[in-house]
Amino acid sequence: MNWISIGAQIFPIALMILLILVFMRQAQGSNNQALSFGKSRARMFVGNKPSITFQDVAGVNEAKQELMEIVEFLKYPEKFAALGARIPHGVLLVGPPGTGKTMLARAVAGEAGVPFFSISGSEFVEMFVGVGASRVRDLFEQAKRNAPCIIFVDEIDAVGRQRGAGLGGSHDEREQTLNQILVEMDGFDTNTSVIVIAATNRPDVLDPALLRPGRFDRQVVLDRPDIVGRTAILEVHSKGKPLDRSVEIAVLAKQTAGFSGADLENLLNEAAILAARRNKKTIGLMELEEAVDRVMAGPERRSRVITDREKEITAYHEAGHAVVARFLRNVDPLHKVTIIPRGMMGGYTRLLPTEDRYLYSKSMFEDTLVFALGGRVAEDIVYGEITTGASNDIERATQMARRMVTEYGMSKRLGLVALGHKEELIFLGREIAEQKNYSEKIAEAIDEEIRQFIDTAESRAREILQNHRVVLDRLAAELMRVETLEGEDLNRIFVDDPEIISERLAPATA
Repeated sequence: MNWISIGAQIFPIALMILLILVFMRQAQGSNNQALSFGKSRARMFVGNKPSITFQDVAGVNEAKQELMEIVEFLKYPEKFAALGARIPHGVLLVGPPGTGKTMLARAVAGEAGVPFFSISGSEFVEMFVGVGASRVRDLFEQAKRNAPCIIFVDEIDAVGRQRGAGLGGSHDEREQTLNQILVEMDGFDTNTSVIVIAATNRPDVLDPALLRPGRFDRQVVLDRPDIVGRTAILEVHSKGKPLDRSVEIAVLAKQTAGFSGADLENLLNEAAILAARRNKKTIGLMELEEAVDRVMAGPERRSRVITDREKEITAYHEAGHAVVARFLRNVDPLHKVTIIPRGMMGGYTRLLPTEDRYLYSKSMFEDTLVFALGGRVAEDIVYGEITTGASNDIERATQMARRMVTEYGMSKRLGLVALGHKEELIFLGREIAEQKNYSEKIAEAIDEEIRQFIDTAESRAREILQNHRVVLDRLAAELMRVETLEGEDLNRIFVDDPEIISERLAPATA
């Protein structure tokens, strides 16, 4: 009985001691976790063999030349120091998404053979006050210990937006983080071989203090590649992918105008997946053509059930776009017409650009308006009623006409003036309204000019389709039968029309 009574007394005490030890361990772990909040989350890449070099980056030759100086400085700093030269402390890579900003930054580190710290702008800020600034200090301390090295901050606009742009104008955590970045970049010695490379697609929202000389004083612009750049990018990404002998990279580059480097890489990957799905040993033209359509318009939706009536309306709609395109001087050549649903579209007509274009004339816009309204006019001619199928065409045509009037000064009545000022909240990062800097009378004139451009385009589309109704019916019937027409099969539809080569309706003068 004595042992039982002794055990009854000792057991509660032992249990309490055990619980206290467990709580102490948990508290210690929580403290360590709390302290780790202030540590940088940058990923460090170190290696004797660089995984990415400038040979892996194509289509951005000017940007590579700009960054070659950074590589030279990291490799041979004494060469610049002897001449009293100061290498830029920060380089800002500016360009649309998918143009290779991150890959180019890693290629700089790979060429120089130095440690590479990579972090996203959003990883600095947490819910706790002061964490962002602490992480910035820790990151730069690590970088200085590993100098020479490169710090890469992706999407720096997440933390580098203009100060005072928060809701209510408060001094928030993001501003403290930005202030610490400014302080750290000012604290670099001229002999400190630490280069900060940042990437953004919104340079307009960055704080001016971030862009002044001594910080990010060099901006390297990466735009979507031209045909030469696309050819080089496709050649790089096609390595290791067995292409059929009939595939010509130059022709594929011509078909992908406006594609970014990421789009082109995704294009070849989609083509490889399609070839594997079809149990092929090589990637052929059929897979590449299908991949282009998937990237541009989305995957096919053959399982979508539509009535014969809706299928016929879609066929006439796309045939209207195609016939109008064949008789316009200032649109790209017709390449493909399909009524197979893709993405959110019931069908689409694709034009093939013959060259990269950076300037657009008034006649190009006018012909593009005619092309956009061709499907809607074809439905009206054939059925005499309106459907919702042309809603996106009408929206794009209206936006284009409004820009012609208010931004490009293409209205003779209103002249060479820019009308309307777009308001944007930097905190939100997008346009929220358009401030009217003109009178109600001018607003009425803008609406009338937009209506004039749209009405003129509709009249021209109607004239073309009424004059070539036979071709319209023939093309729609063939689309109902085979669903997709391109190349010689598409050209054959127009062969019997004697005016198809000689006649091209000139744009109307507005």
